[in-house]
Formats: sequence, structure tokens, C-alpha cells
Amino acid sequence: MKKLRIWAFVILAFILMNGVIFAENEGDVYVIPIKGDITRASYNFLRDSLDKIVNNSTKAIIFEIDTYGGLISEAEKIKNLIIGLEVPTITFVNNKAESAGVLISIAGEKLVMAESSTIGSAETSPDTEKVLSMWRSFLRDVAQLRGRNPQIVEAMADKDIHIEGLSKRGKLLNLTSREALEYGICDLISNDYDEILSHFNISYTSIVEVEESLELKAAKFLSGSFISTLLLTLGFVGLVVELFTPGFGIGGTISIISFGLFFAGNILAGNSQWTSLAVFVTGLILLVIEAIIPGFGLPGISGIILVVLGAILAMGSVTQALMSVSVAIIITTLITLLLIKRGSKSPIFDKIILDTQHKEEEGYVSAKPKDEYLGKEGIAVTELRPSGIIEIDGRRLDALSSGNFIQKNTRVKVIKVEGSKIIVRRI
Repeated sequence: MKKLRIWAFVILAFILMNGVIFAENEGDVYVIPIKGDITRASYNFLRDSLDKIVNNSTKAIIFEIDTYGGLISEAEKIKNLIIGLEVPTITFVNNKAESAGVLISIAGEKLVMAESSTIGSAETSPDTEKVLSMWRSFLRDVAQLRGRNPQIVEAMADKDIHIEGLSKRGKLLNLTSREALEYGICDLISNDYDEILSHFNISYTSIVEVEESLELKAAKFLSGSFISTLLLTLGFVGLVVELFTPGFGIGGTISIISFGLFFAGNILAGNSQWTSLAVFVTGLILLVIEAIIPGFGLPGISGIILVVLGAILAMGSVTQALMSVSVAIIITTLITLLLIKRGSKSPIFDKIILDTQHKEEEGYVSAKPKDEYLGKEGIAVTELRPSGIIEIDGRRLDALSSGNFIQKNTRVKVIKVEGSKIIVRRI
């Protein structure tokens, strides 16, 4: 009985301890990063992350923002995700929230800014009246929903809005963390998660930082301006190298991989649709057709245009696209010239350029040489002014006077033979 009491006490104590632990387990706070360009991959990552955590006794979600902006369409979808959440949301500007990042930042129930962080400069590109009007309505609607000054928020997007003592006409508004706090755009300045949660009276068990997905990391890396330019250049260079080498080899492999990564990155990032890839592939097919048929005509010209157009359409910014394509074309042209200079031959160029040579040492001559007439004498059958006809050993030959006029029936002597050219003087 004594042992039974002891075991009963142990079990009861265990139950009580677990009850205390469960009571103290209030739930986790999740930190989701929104960094770099706002793209389709950013939205996909955010949507998938929220699907996994919203049902896990989540006490609050902190969206940590550090971005220069990105696609308006994706920023709007991210804003809708944040507003639609039923758990407390905090947007934490840790460094900067520019352009599309402004809409995401003001979407949270609470907005916190780190020391020395900024928010603003939300002008659209293109800056047309239609696009700007729509963008301003997005910002105004969310600002009103979250109780923030809509005029200040709109001044971040429209340089024509003037706020006395805060913004200048013709300049976009950009606020520091202290200015944002002073004018009610943000609720707190802090660099510490614990301080932020304590300020808003949010109790929690632990803070869980969500890692960016592989898709998002790949999209950011591959769609960056430097990497996109590099991949585009490698693709074109590989294509040229393949044209100069027989069969299918390393050049073609590099070209396919580079172009594949270029389009995959930009499609994942939301910069382009499959249409750009279709245009590009159509251009390559036309170039292959041009390589098969003799000459250079419409398929080749159309192929070049479509390849360049497909590459430009694949990138989010026309300016960046033109720069990347220009760099790729310049480097590819230089490498092509280097290959030609080194004597490399391409079957395509052989169809365009006639480089066949008939060399004398190989038995090719333009006319039969007449060296056997050197030193012989004959008679002028016609006048030589300076050209005419002479007769030597009963054969009529074309001849040139050495400089003086020679009358008909004058005796002449061959003084020089240059190939088929006979030069004579009067005797």
C-alpha cells in the first residue's frame, strides 16, 4: 500500500507539472521576412508560410520588411494576405520600406520601425495618371483602414501632393523612423523583438524566425540584374561557340542551361510570363532554319529580332533589359570577331561569305602564261595605242607598247611578259 501511495503521488505530480507547462504554453510568435524585390516568388513564399503557421496556436506574426519595392500587383496580393489574417500582425521596417514596400508596411495592425530606417518614395513605374491614381487609392484605402494619415501616405507616391512643413511640391515624401513616429505613420521605434511584443502586450512562448523558401532564394538570385546579364551573355556566347564547332557540344549545352536559368528566374520572380519564352524559342527555331537553308534572309533577320525581343520581355524593367541585352550583344560580338580572327569557321558563315581561293601552287591560273615569247621578234598587225595585235611565228597575240606609239607593219620585239600580258618595243 505504501508503494501504491508513492506511485499515485508521482503520477499526480507529473499531471500537475504538465498542466502548469501547458498553461504556460501561450503560443509562438512568427517572424516572416519580406526582403529584396517584391516579386511573385515573394507572394508565393508568404502565402505558403502563412498556410503552415496560422493554425499552430500563433500569438502574433511579425513581417520584417527591408525592400526597395517591386511589382505593384504582388504587393497588393501580399497586402490582402496580411489584412485577411485573424491573428495580431506587426509590420517591422528593419532598414527601408520603399515603393511597393510602403503598401505592405501600412497593412499591418501595428507598424514598427527600426532606428535609422526609412519609409516612402513610393512612385509607380510607369508614372502614368491611370497607374498612379490606382496606386494612390490602394495606399489611401489601407491607411484609412489602419487609422494612419492617408494624405501623408499618398504624398509618398505622388510628388504633386504638398504638405506644409513636411513635403515639398515636386518631391516624393520619405520619412525617417522618428518622423514617421511623430506623424503617426508608425507606432514604435525599436530594434528588438521582445521589446516590440512587450510594448503591444503580446505574451508568447517563443519567437520563431521563418526561413525564406528555396523558390524565393532562387528567384532573387537568378533575376538579379548582374546574374541575368551574365546568364544572357553566356547563353549568346555559347550559341556562337556552338555555331563554330561541328556537331552538338559544350557551347550548345552552356547556351541551353544559361537561357533556361535566365527565363526560369525571371518567370519565378514574376517579371515575365511564358509568352516571352515562347517568343524567344520561336526566334531560335528561325535561326536554326536559317542555318539549314543557303543564304541569309527573312528567317535569320526575324530570328534575331525575336530572340532579342524575348530576352527584353523576360525582364521586369525595360531599362535593365536593354542594358543587359546590350552588354550581352557587345561581348558576343567581340568573341565572334575573335573566333573569326583565329581562323574558326562556321557553316552558317560559309553560306553567306564566298571564301574559296584558287591558288597557283594548287594548279589554278587565271590565264595561260606566255613566257615562251620573251625576247622574240614579230610584226605589228595593227597600230599599238598602246594596245594592239602583233604576229609572232604565225600567231596573232594581244600586246602592249612599252610606251611609244607603234605603227602598223612595224617590226617589234617582246621585252617583258607578265602572265598573259605581252609588252613590246619598236625595233
